[in-house]
Amino acid sequence: MSKKNLIILLCVYLASSFVSFFTFSYFSKKATAGSQVAQEQQESLLAGLLNIDPNEAKDQACPLNGKYYTLTEKNAWETRRPLFVMIENSPDARPHSGLSRADVIFEAVAEGGVTRFGALYYCAAQNENVIIAPVRSARTYFVDWASGFNLPLYVHVGGANVAGPSNALGQIGDYGWRGENDMDQFSIGYPTFVRNYSRVPGKEVATEHTMQSDTEALWEVATERGWTNLTPARTIGYQKVAAAPWQDHYQGWTYETEIPTPGLVQKISYDFWSGYNQFSVEWNYDQELDAYKRSTAGEEQRDLNNDEVMASSTVIVLFAQEKGPINELKHMLYTTTGRGKALIFKHGQDPIDANWSKASREAELEFTDVRGKAIELARGQVWISVLATGSEVVY
Repeated sequence: MSKKNLIILLCVYLASSFVSFFTFSYFSKKATAGSQVAQEQQESLLAGLLNIDPNEAKDQACPLNGKYYTLTEKNAWETRRPLFVMIENSPDARPHSGLSRADVIFEAVAEGGVTRFGALYYCAAQNENVIIAPVRSARTYFVDWASGFNLPLYVHVGGANVAGPSNALGQIGDYGWRGENDMDQFSIGYPTFVRNYSRVPGKEVATEHTMQSDTEALWEVATERGWTNLTPARTIGYQKVAAAPWQDHYQGWTYETEIPTPGLVQKISYDFWSGYNQFSVEWNYDQELDAYKRSTAGEEQRDLNNDEVMASSTVIVLFAQEKGPINELKHMLYTTTGRGKALIFKHGQDPIDANWSKASREAELEFTDVRGKAIELARGQVWISVLATGSEVVY
């Protein structure tokens, strides 16, 4: 090989080496940058939203469940109103995202023995943008329970709309909620609601189990509509309704001022429908937490967001008249107003034989003892499971 050709070959080699190095460096940096962006986005969801002094006292009671928070958190929640979110509980929906940060949770059968949750987000969600999933459709009895919290933001994906008493979407319109405090995914869409097919790594699910949202996005839409801590002036039918603060006339439940000695009831269990073991519930009392850890279908129920085991301070089994299926879509009905019986569990003690009452759809749900005195609940997450009258509870 001539000296000239050798020099040319060497130049080509050096040039190709430089191009290869530049290309590799460029795309490596780009890939790293992309990963960093994704990581930063995830961290932004998990990071504290408020600047809270670690030494700040927790002496401000949450109006929904009595748990104590800082004044900084209270100042944040007082600019907003609660979210009441419909969350499904089919096996394909598990593990759920966000239930550990709900202040109150209602649970009842939606259809075919499959239970559904109505989760209230307010106080525990102020310092954290809570991912909530899977969001599912509205049911009339959940609308009734939500109504007792003074026009919360009702979050769902469509709903029962067969003519008759189970027509949740029709009732939402009749109540003047549509386009106001009603937050239907069908009318809001992306990016407030997204289909997340990879929410649970390695688990493939059908489209109906993939709807996800988050608390900050939902409150942002509410603010744009004028539904903050203030209820805006509006017209329902021919009646004009004046603007008013969310907590006007809202009383809330009564809570303990002193923590009693823990009891010896270590386990609570019940079924919603006999033979539907995928929805069987068991609560195990943890004295260190002073709360009941939840298992569903024999497995500990954990929040996908943080891997925390679901733990509630007060567990209420509310007995109500159950009717259904009432149509071809297997929709159910539960008596939500009037009076009934309940069992209230707290601190591992024997349950309190309680009465529940709700004077009207918009009235608050109340729990009283045999003398008619309001029962003091334990401070912290309240979980209310609604069972058909006569159902067995083992403890």
